[in-house]
Amino acid sequence: MEKHRPYNNSLIKEARQRLRKNLPSPELILWSKLKQRQLNGFKFRRQYGIDNYIVDFYCPSCRLAIEIDGDSHYTKRGRQEDSVRDKNLNIHGIQVLRFTNLEINNNCDGVLVKIADYLEGHTTPGPS
Repeated sequence: MEKHRPYNNSLIKEARQRLRKNLPSPELILWSKLKQRQLNGFKFRRQYGIDNYIVDFYCPSCRLAIEIDGDSHYTKRGRQEDSVRDKNLNIHGIQVLRFTNLEINNNCDGVLVKIADYLEGHTTPGPS
């Protein structure tokens, strides 16, 4: 019997690849600031699979998922689905920080400060 692996489930590999190739503008903006350990030396992955979910960005050393929410997240159904998703990620010890598309587009530096503040209190970055 194969052991359950919660990370990068092969069943959603194609979906992760498709999402990486088609990042929305706010995700591209934030990725340009997170990739290559640009934020205080912390490693981030994009479109990372955890169980049956794909998180926008993930910092393994801090067990931090970052979600960029568009309009669909602000419907009643969207809020309910996000709540269930966040609880399931929390079960794996993963904290979720959520930002809106508007926050990324209008105040990316402020978003980066919030992320950096969280990272500072939760672990140290990996090797350079």
